[in-house]
Amino acid sequence: MPSFKKEEHRARSTFSNKSDPKIILGVDPGLATTGFGVINADKYRQSLAGYGCIQTKPNSPHAQRLKQIKDKLTKIITKYQPNAIAVEQLFFYNNAKTAFVVGEARGVILLTACERRLPIYEYTPLQVKQAVSTYGQASKLQVQKMVKLLLRMKEMPKPDDAADALAIAICCANSLPNQYRNK
Repeated sequence: MPSFKKEEHRARSTFSNKSDPKIILGVDPGLATTGFGVINADKYRQSLAGYGCIQTKPNSPHAQRLKQIKDKLTKIITKYQPNAIAVEQLFFYNNAKTAFVVGEARGVILLTACERRLPIYEYTPLQVKQAVSTYGQASKLQVQKMVKLLLRMKEMPKPDDAADALAIAICCANSLPNQYRNK
């Protein structure tokens, strides 16, 4: 069962129509730990709905760990009913094995979103850092501090994977109004 942390804040919903995203699920892929963060969003502000991590058992067979991610992500989607999912794009890793493993977890996440007919938005780590901290080379600590500030949280979001997932969701929320202005 995924661990959930929750803080309630009021959220306004002012998107132009009912199909526009209002609840965004951000996901930071990983085989051992997949972070997730759920925010309520409108064109002007975001508020926290929940966050946490999906942990897989290190001694489980590889395919079983991927299935655990899928099953737990499905429960999170069922619980929060997001209108969209935002996922970090795979970026260059020094270790090819790490890149493959993260890529597999990411594939499971994308498949799960497709099965639930959720719009998928993908962002590079640079885009996420710029959206949250306005500086593409921001440290993890700087990003966590900005996530705490932007979502009006009492404490810093932890662990890092969950904080990153919240940052990805914020990035998505900040980019959506620009997409609507172009329509």
